[in-house]
Amino acid sequence: MTTPTAALSAAGVSIWLDDLSRTRIHSGNLAELIASRDVVGVTTNPTIFANSITNPDDTSYDAQVAELAARGATAEEAITEATTQDVRDALDVFRPVWERTGHVDGRVSIEVSPDLAHDTDGTIAQAKELWAKVDRPNLLVKIPATKAGLPAITAAIAAGISVNVTLIFSLERYAEVIDAYLAGLEQAKAAGIDISTIHSVASFFVSRVDTETDKRLAAIGTDEATALKSKAGLANARLAYELYEKTFAGERAAALLAAGANRQRPLWASTGVKDPALPDTLYVTELVAADVVNTMPEKTLEATFDHGVVTGDTITGTYDASREVFAGLAAVGIDFADVTQVLEDEGVAKFIDSWHDLLRQVREGLEAQR
Repeated sequence: MTTPTAALSAAGVSIWLDDLSRTRIHSGNLAELIASRDVVGVTTNPTIFANSITNPDDTSYDAQVAELAARGATAEEAITEATTQDVRDALDVFRPVWERTGHVDGRVSIEVSPDLAHDTDGTIAQAKELWAKVDRPNLLVKIPATKAGLPAITAAIAAGISVNVTLIFSLERYAEVIDAYLAGLEQAKAAGIDISTIHSVASFFVSRVDTETDKRLAAIGTDEATALKSKAGLANARLAYELYEKTFAGERAAALLAAGANRQRPLWASTGVKDPALPDTLYVTELVAADVVNTMPEKTLEATFDHGVVTGDTITGTYDASREVFAGLAAVGIDFADVTQVLEDEGVAKFIDSWHDLLRQVREGLEAQR
C-alpha cells in the first residue's frame, strides 16, 4: 500500500522538513522520517534554531555551551558553532539521499544572519564563511531575496556555492531571483567552475500570502471580496511555477543547461495552514508538479502522511484561473504589490527578532557558565 507521502514523491515533489534540532538528529528521529515519511531534505531558519537552542526541555546543547563559555566565546560565535555542527551532522545523515538522488536532494539549509538582509557585501562574506565552515557538498546557504540579497545570490553562485533563496513573495521578485541565479552560473562558467555541482532552490512563500490578503479582503467585506478568500496564495505559487517553466525553457537558461547547469527548483515554503476553516494539507496537495520542493512543518508532514489526497499535478493547467484570481483581487481594491512588500518586510523583521532573542538567551547562558 502506497502512502500519501510516497505518492507525493512519485508526482515529483521533494518533501523537506522545515525543522531541525540536535535531539531530532541524535535520537534517530531524522533518519526515521527519511525512512517512513519520504523526507529528502531539511530547511532551517533563525526562528527554528532559536526554538531548539533555547528549549528548556532540551539539554543537548548544554555541554557545548559550557565548553564555549570556558573558551570565552561570544554569543555570535557560540550560535555559529552550535548551528553549523547541527547542520553538518544532518547533512551526514542525508548523505545517502544526496547520492541516491544524483545530488539533487539530501540537502540541508543554513541561513545567513538576518541582520545582513540589507547588506550585500556582508551577506556574500558570510555565505562564503558558512560554506567553508560546514564543508559539505550537500549544503545550501540560505540568502533572502531582498534587493540587497539579489547581487549576493549571484556572487555566491559565481563562487560555486549552492544557494536556497528565501523570503520570495512576488512574481516580480521571483523573476529577479532566477535572473540572479543565471547570472551567477554564467560567471561561474566563465571562471572555469564545474557548474553541474551548483544547485539552488527558490523559496516561494504561500500561506503568509493568504493570511495578509485575507485580512484585507475581510476589511473590504463585500461578497466579491469574500469569494476571493484563501485563493491568493495558491494562485501566486502556481503562476510562479509557470514563470519557472517559461524561464528555464528560454535560450539563456538552455545554454547553461547544455553546459551541465541545474534548474533552480521552486520550493513551496510557509506551507502550514493558518486558517482552521481550510484543509490542513491545502498547500501540499494543491501545489503538486514535477521538480518542486515542499518544505513542511512536522504537523503538516504528519497531516499529509495521515490523510493527504494526492491526485497528481495540480499546478499546470491552472494558470488562466490563477490570473483570474489576481484580476478579481485588483477589482475589489487589493494592492498586491503592497501585500508582498509588507510580507517581505515582516519576514525579515521576524527573523531579526528571533535572532536577537537567541543572541540574548545564549549570551545569558554563556555568562551563567562563567
